[in-house]
Amino acid sequence: MQFKLAFVSAALATLAVATPAPRNEPASSCSTGPVQCCDSTQSAGSASAAAILGLLGIVLQDLNVLVGLTCSPITVVGASGSSCSAQAVCCDDNSHGGLISIGCVPVSL
Repeated sequence: MQFKLAFVSAALATLAVATPAPRNEPASSCSTGPVQCCDSTQSAGSASAAAILGLLGIVLQDLNVLVGLTCSPITVVGASGSSCSAQAVCCDDNSHGGLISIGCVPVSL
């Protein structure tokens, strides 16, 4: 029993170390469309993101992908008035009417 506990603890510690934290990329590196300003970002496996994905009939293979919730485009990055008071992200899929954006990476404005 002690061996199992030690093995599980070591495995969890290794997973925590091996999981990269999202880094902020420059907004100019976004090549998938306009930078989005999202009210929140979370993994697709979170309860609220999974509920929205389910209602829209979207099935993702990777539930660890970052999604943005309630997003709107920031059209001119760097211009006055192009601020985001929540989370600025660059996402692979912005085709769901701003409700959810999929495959997001935080960016710096």
